[in-house]
Amino acid sequence: MIRLGLTGGIGAGKSTVAATFVDRGAYIIDADKIAREVVAPGSMGLTQLVEAFGDAIVAADGSLDRPALAAKAFADDASRATLNGITHPLIGARTQELLDAAPDDAIVVQDIPLLVENHTAPFFHLVVVVHADEDLRLHRLTTMRGVDEADARARIAAQATEEQRRAVADVWLDNSGSAEDLAAAAARLWDERLMPFEANVRSRTVAVPIPALVDADPNPAALPSRLSNRLWAIVGDKAVAVDAGSVRGSIPRLRVTVRDDDAASKLVDLLPAGGFPAVAEGVYGAADPGRPAEVTVVVTD
Repeated sequence: MIRLGLTGGIGAGKSTVAATFVDRGAYIIDADKIAREVVAPGSMGLTQLVEAFGDAIVAADGSLDRPALAAKAFADDASRATLNGITHPLIGARTQELLDAAPDDAIVVQDIPLLVENHTAPFFHLVVVVHADEDLRLHRLTTMRGVDEADARARIAAQATEEQRRAVADVWLDNSGSAEDLAAAAARLWDERLMPFEANVRSRTVAVPIPALVDADPNPAALPSRLSNRLWAIVGDKAVAVDAGSVRGSIPRLRVTVRDDDAASKLVDLLPAGGFPAVAEGVYGAADPGRPAEVTVVVTD
């Protein structure tokens, strides 16, 4: 199994990519859908929100009146913290339930509009960003979705910048063309990279890098940082340091320093599951054919 984080600015075309992945067999987890589900009529989430913010946040049909909630929940930092304290654990628990139910050979696609803003990129095997220039997104929102221009500009401005998205992106899908072009690009990504990546993780096989995929990295300068952050997410408190190290040819070389042999032994399973199968004792490679890496685990002196 691999987990893919799918994100992109409003109006970029993320839904087209998600639909293409689903058609090819993806196990989809939609963050927005979960956020609505946990506060649906009759849910514990809605009950807790009413207890915190009052009956006025409930519409006549028993559903959550989101504008009414927003007026109360975003009035100050304390109210916002109350809202997050109710919804975030419920969203997290439901997401984990869906992850636990995924098949062992699944390519799990987590559709998360605010993935960059929430700083969760390192927790995915791969992050895919769907991008379109701001003017094009504005045109789509106002003409295709009927969003007021001022509202559309405000929504775009409130989200992550192109630079911030590019810093965490492993794959950059440009949607300046047609929906058919974007769907075709997503299908190629699925066939050429995602399926081999998942099979390699499951079989604990180091990938043979595919030059075209490697060369398509949206931000090569940030690759060592992305890999370091990914390794930290995998190893957690079992490591005392993760160093980006050097580059051998086009292959970043990273080092994970652990406290003792017991911690090193735990990484024997954690690193392959996270996308870095073993090459030799204490040495790991990348299962992703588009993102080669060499990882060495050393015990601190």
